[in-house]
Amino acid sequence: MNLKKLKDIEEEFLTFYPTGFEDAKFFPTMKKFNPSKLEEFTKENLKKENFSNPNLVVDAFFKIIQKSVLISLFDKLKFRDMLESLTSYEKDMLSIELYELLHGNIKNGFDGLVDFLKQYNLAKWTIISVILYYNDRQKEYFVKPTTTKNVIKYFEIKDLVYKPTPSFEFYNAYKKMLNEMKKNVHKSLSPDNAAFTGFLRIGMED
Repeated sequence: MNLKKLKDIEEEFLTFYPTGFEDAKFFPTMKKFNPSKLEEFTKENLKKENFSNPNLVVDAFFKIIQKSVLISLFDKLKFRDMLESLTSYEKDMLSIELYELLHGNIKNGFDGLVDFLKQYNLAKWTIISVILYYNDRQKEYFVKPTTTKNVIKYFEIKDLVYKPTPSFEFYNAYKKMLNEMKKNVHKSLSPDNAAFTGFLRIGMED
């Protein structure tokens, strides 16, 4: 990782926004984004005890995707069409993968969800990572393909190779790298993990 580039964009960002994402200039953007409400919804509706009712879980998954500003309209429509086509058995299977992802073996859940969504051409980084992110905004990351590829290239991260098909191995390695980067900048730049990758995106563009 090129630490100098990271420190350079930190200095530039804090020159324009001295208090990071708490800066008044950022209020309109952050208000529109407002991820805390969706995090609250995700934690409440995808808690362990709710998984005894797969229909409830799948409906909550649908609502999270539909409400999120991080997911494209095209993917929201495709996701809606997929859910409308699912049988009760398929909803059970989807619910099991989500349970593993959030409350069981995260690797098994991640890989299982990828395999399930592949059938509908919806095995996308955005859809899979957005659930992890909203379930724990301080620990997990939303993976946006363009930003991710740019981070790897701009900061000269040699041992990470981005691929369009999501994999837990890449997610885990990328997450460790981002956590390391976070440690090297001011805490005002990471009120949550999507804000931190947003800071990286803005810094790279500038």
